[in-house]
Parts: sequence; C-alpha cells; structure tokens
Amino acid sequence: MIFFLSASISAQSTKLSKQQIEQDLEAATKILNENSSYVYLNGYDFNDDFRAYLQNLKDSTNIENFGLFLTETTGKIGDRHFSVTGYKVDDSMFLPFMFAPLNGKVAVISINQNKQFELAKPQFPYLKKIDGISINDFLAKIYPKDIKAPKEAYFTRAVRELCNIERNYIGLGKSLPKEITLTLTDEHFQKDIDITIKPVNRAARLPRWEEDLTTQYDAAKDEDFNKPEIIDSLFDLKDNLAYIKIPKMIGIDEAPLLFERLNSFMRTIKNDSKALIIDVRENGGGTRDITYDLAKYLIPPDSVSVVNVTKQRAKLPLAKEYQDRLHARRLFNYSELDRDEQKSVTRFMKNFRPMYKLDDKKYSEYYFGLFNGKKLSTPDSYYNKPIYILANERTFSAASVFVSVFKGIKNIKIVGVKTDGSSGNSERFTLPNSKIQLRISTMVSFQKNGKTLDGIGTEPDIKIERDLNQVLWRSDSQLEKLRTIILNSK
Repeated sequence: MIFFLSASISAQSTKLSKQQIEQDLEAATKILNENSSYVYLNGYDFNDDFRAYLQNLKDSTNIENFGLFLTETTGKIGDRHFSVTGYKVDDSMFLPFMFAPLNGKVAVISINQNKQFELAKPQFPYLKKIDGISINDFLAKIYPKDIKAPKEAYFTRAVRELCNIERNYIGLGKSLPKEITLTLTDEHFQKDIDITIKPVNRAARLPRWEEDLTTQYDAAKDEDFNKPEIIDSLFDLKDNLAYIKIPKMIGIDEAPLLFERLNSFMRTIKNDSKALIIDVRENGGGTRDITYDLAKYLIPPDSVSVVNVTKQRAKLPLAKEYQDRLHARRLFNYSELDRDEQKSVTRFMKNFRPMYKLDDKKYSEYYFGLFNGKKLSTPDSYYNKPIYILANERTFSAASVFVSVFKGIKNIKIVGVKTDGSSGNSERFTLPNSKIQLRISTMVSFQKNGKTLDGIGTEPDIKIERDLNQVLWRSDSQLEKLRTIILNSK
C-alpha cells in the first residue's frame, strides 16, 4: 500500500507529525462530507482507509507519503476532476523508451536518428511484463489517481506514465533497481524476449508519448486562438467534406476571432459540403461556449430537447454564487425555463432514470441543459447534413460534455473511442498543516441515458481506434478511416 512507503521517498522532505496528519485527515473528511458531489455514490467509503492509515502511522511521516496516500484513496471516489497537489515525489530516473496505447496493448517506441518514432523491437512490439509483473497488474498499481476513469481512458493515462520508473517503483513499494527486465512479446502475444535495461536520468530520457493531433496547440494560450495562423489550421474543406478541429474548449471572450471564423465557416459549408467532421480528440476541456455556438447549426430549428441533467452539492437554498456558476454552464432549474422548455423537461423526466438517487437535503433541485432550436437555430442556419464528432479517450471535461450532449441528435454520430467523461463544477480546498490542495467536484452531471459523465464516458456510434501508423505519427488513421466511411456512404 502507498501509505507504507515513507522509507522509499526522499528523506529531505517535510515531516508531518501524527497529530498534524490526524488534523489534516479530519479537515479532509469534513471537506469531502460537506462538499464532494461524488463521495459515497459508488459505494466506496474513504473513512476506512483514513482510519487504517492513522493506525499504521508511527510518530511522523513526510508530506510525499501523505500526498500519495490521499491520491490513492480519493481516486476511488469516482470524481474525475479530483486532484491532490502540493507534494512532490522523487522523479529523476526513467525508462529509455516511450510507451503508447495501441488497442489494449502497450507499444514500446524509440526515436531514430532522423527524430522519427519507430518500434524499439519491430519483431516484439509490445510490452508484456516489467520485472516479472504482468503489464496490466503493473499499470493498476502505479497509477491510482484515475483508477475510476473509463477503462480506455485509464489505460492510456497509465501507459503514458510508464516511463517514470522511479515514481512507479515508489508506487509498488519497492526500491528502484539498477537494472530492470522488460519482457517484450510479438504481435500475437506468443513469442517473448527479455531485455535488461538501466534507468536513465532526466537529461537522457525520451519525451512522454503524445498523439500528433493537438501537440502544436499545447503551448497555446486561449487568446492565441485569435491568431490567423492558428485559426486557419483548424478549418478545412476537401472532397466536399468539411472539417473543424477543436483542440480546446475556448471561451468566446478569450478568442472572439475564432468564433467569427467558426460562424463564417458554418455558413460557407452549408452548400459546399456533403458532411461535416468535428474533431475533439485530445481536447481537455474549457467552457461550453463552442458547444452552444455550434448548436445553432447542428440542431433542428423546431426542436427543444434536454441534453444534460445536473444537481449541485451545496448548502440549501442554493447561494447565488452557485446559481451563477450553473448558469455560466447553460444550466437552469425548471422555474427558469420557458413554457416549451418546461414541457420538454416534463416529457423527458417521465423516462429519466438516474443511476444515483441523490439526497434532496444535500443536493439542489435539478438543473437542466437544453438545446432549444427555437432560440438557437433558424432554417437558414441549420446544417441538415451528416455530422460526425470524432472523439477519443482523452476527450475530457467540457469536451466530453460536448460529445455527450450531441449524441443522439438527428444527423449526428459520435466516432472514435469512448470519452473520458467528466463534468464537476470543481472547487479547491487546502489542508491546514500539509498545505496539500484538494480539487473536488461539487456537481453531479448526468447524461441523457441517466448515467453520469464521470467514470462512464460516452460510447461512440462508430468505433475507430488508432493504429500503429497513428501511434508512430505517420498518419492520422482515425480521421482517414472516417473520411473513407463518409465518402463511401450513399
């Protein structure tokens, strides 16, 4: 268990007495019980682990050990926005490879002299074991933070962390050996080879594997999306197929020129295209501005439909601060809706079966997200042609909301891989002694099918996974396959 690992972490770290830890755990318990929207919903009771940690603690521990314990424990709650920050684990030794997810397997990658990605051992492309531990068991032990993420999202996130071998061995409760044995296997998982490698320092390590989809935008600030050279790269019209890349859910106030282009592009393609692809792969979220700006083109103008149902965890009656935050997400309670919207909500709620029954004394009334075509759309603006939203397991937060709310809308299909669903209206809290910060969701967000976004994600209507060429940055295979499907359709 992570909470027995203090001896494995740097002795230079800040020490915390048992009394200080007890006070911080009391504070964390109060914070979770009074603010967390997801605490206890999936059946996990963190109190048992808190008590066990204190019982096994001697006189003191360091802040890293405590931070690791909190990360492991709170990861089980199921809150996809939850994070524990303010502590640092030794992270100075790495494996000399890159590791990439490939259809449930772990591809082992190196970089050649031409700075191109290639398989480290082409005849044995996949990682099967590390020091005799099967790769799936290894991944489950080293990366507790996102343990309740959808399976695909967890696998990708954990695989990308494999290179951080010193941190991973701390997670295993082991000292980092001078040499590590990797068992590689062939494409059929039948023939294996063992290779022995030495961990390398930070200067000699390879970068962590990323998708070559949005890397050019990683360093861009929201306001950079006003720059013509960036805006131009997000739109394309080829073979009568319109394409929009959305690398981040930018707010309209930060990038008004992007929204101007988005609107002009949608008007242009109405007659010049046979279909539209909207690409939100690798999109980590932001605001809902793009969602509602595009909705005026993507939803039928005569429709009124419920697309998101939420409840806010807070002291009741709900303070204006929380109401404002919900309104900023285009979420409104029943009394705030017009007559047509109320009728739509009434019809929807007759068949709505939320996966969790929430305590009315702790959670607000329902707040609804709606697409009201009578307000958003017009016959002239409506793009009444096939629309494909391309997503993957790193489509997160407001981007996962984007995918969820458009799923099931006329003419729209979700393509790619299940999203890392998440929508939490999060807040930050600081523990008194360690000064560790807890980021906690305060809102439960349901999809139209009654399932939460957090921990569930949104399934694609057409599943297309990345292939080896995409992993090695040789092509965007998912996009190419989708284009072929569209062009071959009647």
